[in-house]
Amino acid sequence: MARTTSNIVALETLAPNFTLKDTNSSEWFSFPDLKGEKGTLVVFICNHCPFVHHVIDEIVMIANDYRVQGIGIITISSNDVSKYPQDAPELMTEFAFQNKFEFPYLYDGTQEVAKAYDAACTPDFYLFDNQDKLVYHGQLDDSRPGNGIPLSGSDLRGAIDSVIYNRTINPDQKPSLGCNIKWK
Repeated sequence: MARTTSNIVALETLAPNFTLKDTNSSEWFSFPDLKGEKGTLVVFICNHCPFVHHVIDEIVMIANDYRVQGIGIITISSNDVSKYPQDAPELMTEFAFQNKFEFPYLYDGTQEVAKAYDAACTPDFYLFDNQDKLVYHGQLDDSRPGNGIPLSGSDLRGAIDSVIYNRTINPDQKPSLGCNIKWK
């Protein structure tokens, strides 16, 4: 597995808008359609990445914990499915069902959304406040496949709590680490 860190994106960057098809519902959604009242979490993932498999249960728990508190949750897959057919939209639907997603799993077939966000890896986390400004672009926590550190979601959960309760978020953020996005 190729270990790739997330790119540095300036905090307070406005969330790029998009319109993408949800592989769970077959509906098309834009960022404004899915944003939360208090903030929005956008996560770039894919079906086959071992880093995503390592954290997917925690991502689902975070979504379930925070959706009811006004945080919109959006997951997006941008991998090139001609080279990585296991990430095809029909298999995204299956992956979402198996992992009990109750949030959109959008397909970025042109990869334009990943480029607009400057996404680099899976998973790659972007947390926006209620003004659609980036306030957190870092790791879930220190756990990685095989490093023995248990999943907690502590870094991301701390940032989300700060958004909900209007606290300052530490601007010194550890980048996420995962597989590189499979570009065309």
